[in-house]
Amino acid sequence: MLRFSPYAWAKLLFLRDAGPTEVGGFGITEQDDLLCVNDMVIVEQHCTEITVEFADTSVADFFEDQVELGRRPEQFARIWIHTHPGDSPQPSPVDVKTFERVFGNCDWAVMFIIAQGGKAYADLYWRHGGPAQLRMQIEVDYKSPFPAADHQAWVEEYDSCVRELSSQSLLSNREGQDWFCDNRHNTGHFQNSTPLFDFREAD
Repeated sequence: MLRFSPYAWAKLLFLRDAGPTEVGGFGITEQDDLLCVNDMVIVEQHCTEITVEFADTSVADFFEDQVELGRRPEQFARIWIHTHPGDSPQPSPVDVKTFERVFGNCDWAVMFIIAQGGKAYADLYWRHGGPAQLRMQIEVDYKSPFPAADHQAWVEEYDSCVRELSSQSLLSNREGQDWFCDNRHNTGHFQNSTPLFDFREAD
């Protein structure tokens, strides 16, 4: 089960609907509940209706900020969230290849997609005893306390991070470059040698 706090879910829907493009970011969790997203953070990105390209320096700054807050990588760099402007949340071939490239060396990671029409998709991937893949259920968890919505802060975050591009201009600018971060040849940021879950004992 992938759970969202009402605050994180409300922010996710707000950012999804703030513009006509895809939007991508990272799920933030507590150390003792790594599959419950209590916030979503976006970084500077160039977006079209079908792609998201994160700015390298913004990803690096995000990682540094999260570490300074005392969080471990599994709390901020394991749940990749992005939106689809259409009705389908199914990952595209580019989504799958990007996820495999960026998160392929992680002990575990989640790809979550929510479409404009409201449908959502989540897959959990892990390497221990695998590699393996598990389709996840999705739930908004109202049992724990959560802060109120903050639309003004979310607008400011969106305006400061999201740059809309046409699909053609993004493809001409990318020239085959990776869009996720500038650490694609250094997977140390994404790896954690300590197993977080032992799925071999799961039912």
